[in-house]
Amino acid sequence: MLTSVVFALAGAAVARAGTTPFTPPAVGDRTPPDFSSAWAEAYEKAAAFIADLSIEEKVNFTTGLDVSLCTGTTPPITGRNSTFPGLCFQDGPLAVRDIDFTTVFPAGVNTAATWSRSLIRSRGVALGEEFRGKGVNVAFAPAMNMARVVNAGRNFEGFGADPYLAGEAAFETIIGLQSTGVQSCAKHFVDNEQEHGRMFSSSNVDDRTQHEIYAMPFVKSVLAGVAEVMCSENGVNQTGACGNSYLLNTILKGEIGHNGPVISDWFATSGTSDAANGLDITMPGYAIGGGSPFGGNLTAAVKAGTISEDRLDDMALRILAPWYLLGQDADDYPKPNYNVNDLNDPLTNEHVDVQGEHDKVVREVGAASIVLLKNEGALPLKKPRTMVLVGSDAAPARTAGPNEFALNAGVDGVLTVGWGSGTGTFTYVVSPYEALALRARKDHTTMSWYFNDWNTTAAAIAAANQEVAFVFIQSDSGEEIGSFEGNLGDRNNITAWNNGDKLVKAVANANNNTVVVVHSVGPITMPWLEHPNITAIVWAGVSGTEAGNSLADVLYGDVNPSARLPYTIAKKITDYPARLNEDNATTEQPLIQIDYTEGLYVDYRHFDKSNIKPLFEFGFGLSYTTFNYSDLSIEAINGTESDLEASWASSAAGPTGNGTTTALWLHQPAYNVTFTLTNSGGVDGTEIVQLYLNHPKSAKEPPSILRGFEDIYLAAGASTSVSLSLSRYDLSVWDVVSQSWVRPKGTIGVTIGASSRDARLKGSIAQ
Repeated sequence: MLTSVVFALAGAAVARAGTTPFTPPAVGDRTPPDFSSAWAEAYEKAAAFIADLSIEEKVNFTTGLDVSLCTGTTPPITGRNSTFPGLCFQDGPLAVRDIDFTTVFPAGVNTAATWSRSLIRSRGVALGEEFRGKGVNVAFAPAMNMARVVNAGRNFEGFGADPYLAGEAAFETIIGLQSTGVQSCAKHFVDNEQEHGRMFSSSNVDDRTQHEIYAMPFVKSVLAGVAEVMCSENGVNQTGACGNSYLLNTILKGEIGHNGPVISDWFATSGTSDAANGLDITMPGYAIGGGSPFGGNLTAAVKAGTISEDRLDDMALRILAPWYLLGQDADDYPKPNYNVNDLNDPLTNEHVDVQGEHDKVVREVGAASIVLLKNEGALPLKKPRTMVLVGSDAAPARTAGPNEFALNAGVDGVLTVGWGSGTGTFTYVVSPYEALALRARKDHTTMSWYFNDWNTTAAAIAAANQEVAFVFIQSDSGEEIGSFEGNLGDRNNITAWNNGDKLVKAVANANNNTVVVVHSVGPITMPWLEHPNITAIVWAGVSGTEAGNSLADVLYGDVNPSARLPYTIAKKITDYPARLNEDNATTEQPLIQIDYTEGLYVDYRHFDKSNIKPLFEFGFGLSYTTFNYSDLSIEAINGTESDLEASWASSAAGPTGNGTTTALWLHQPAYNVTFTLTNSGGVDGTEIVQLYLNHPKSAKEPPSILRGFEDIYLAAGASTSVSLSLSRYDLSVWDVVSQSWVRPKGTIGVTIGASSRDARLKGSIAQ
């Protein structure tokens, strides 16, 4: 169905003025929040505090400490009328890491797979409650580096392979987390898309790609009022990210308008000059070779005039303002009540249990993140007479419990999270075996199991003559600070681990109702996909501490699957546009050169351009019901800044200068896209509706780019009107000459669909 734009007379609010972290916009409100008044008040308080401080005292704000109760801290400072106690920094994006009585939530990649803003925000709130309960000031979360390289180790921490999806997930995570009074630190800025050589590499990225792909999630983070941003350990275009003035001063603080500090990743500071180039806090405060890049060296530089005292004041203000913004100066904000370096020290650990009822959040988000890839009537289960679970991934940890491996760099049972600083410490893990055994007992199903991955003969015998055979496989990865089975952070390949492919084939050869369950940090190849006895494939990802219960909810139909892939699953690793650069730094070439030559064509954008058929496309996922789309309409919304909008609409450059990218008029709704959605099946369920733009060829954009989505729940047979909005930012491309966002000339296609390759309705926006 084709439709063209018509103009409406309705006006639109430019921004939601007076927004604070404690009065966030409602989920789904597309009017951009305006935190400017809240930031101004926080800056006023910070300025009063530092007014009488010495140079040395102001430098103390900027220089971290690594030996403390927390992962990192800054020292306390006494002002004229009050005391700043210092900041407690703690990992990470899916848990309060290395601390007891905390929850391990579904990883970022699973959270993105829900495509549900409300669930993403609820996870953010729950994370914030746990960080606050432990007395943490700054949570190193969220992480949203792009899954540019399919086997990159930390992809599981982020939100997938699309900048719009990652940006929306970052926005809701930050809004939710900061509503609890905890500072969010968005990371890693920027171009940190592989683990190998991350401290000895230069990511070489052109300006347009930087703006349209890798900076976009940080734009949405700043719009959400993010308190802090962490710069990455890699170089960008031959300069360290934490000392790159163009990135930090020009783009992040100037163009995007970030108000808080930039904090370095550990040991990512090149030297004292990084302060002039936009870095505000150095962590861990000292250099690997000794001394500190800030501390006394920064003090000396300021006194010598090499770095201005105005810049030092700016650093101190940026660090202190979020403390006031988030109400952490209040008497009731908790102090750190744990010792991350020694959880058994009775003097420094209060062992506060902050989990509350967050298991419910984990279970709900986990179930909503499970993607049904294939189903030939095998699911949902209907009280099978017999069933078998095959594979170690179905089992609980069998040797020493779920925290057997340091940083979770290893797995002995079900895979629920990757490894590294972005992991968590488990209070418990519900395995598939435990959850399914409870349900089988209730249904009087005879359930058997075989947890050996390597004896495929015995596995086939176990699977024979069962009404349904589940075979569980996995693939793990993490940060380069840990290694597992020869995988130093990044995965060596994208095949199933532990003999998984052979295990699947053995079980499928023995049972004509084989269901494959995949727990994985990212895509794997599936050489067994077309096996006639494989009746269902369930993509469970890494769903945290309630993994088994979330899976059982979907398998039995208590939850109708609605998740969609946040990346493409290809037939083979060479189908992806970017490769893991496995070069090593040398004396002659001290930086590994990682060239982002694919430009804008990341993940599905590349597959569309090159007409490559994947196993499963970006945005794909099945349901136990079906949905119909109809009656597309596109309406323009009159704005309130006509001169700017007219300039933009004529494809002229937009405004330049500070705050260009986060100019609120650019982000306010400009078009409403409405259509009717009907649940045409016999089961209540949620559909993830997706909006893709198809730019004119002259724009030199990928064939299709995601610019909208919504999760819509409908009872069987019900219909509803769905409305998605498009802002000028959504429609724009980055003009490298004018350094502005402009509307491409010509007609922009609008596609509504159920995935990146399942178009249901088509319309257009004419210039």
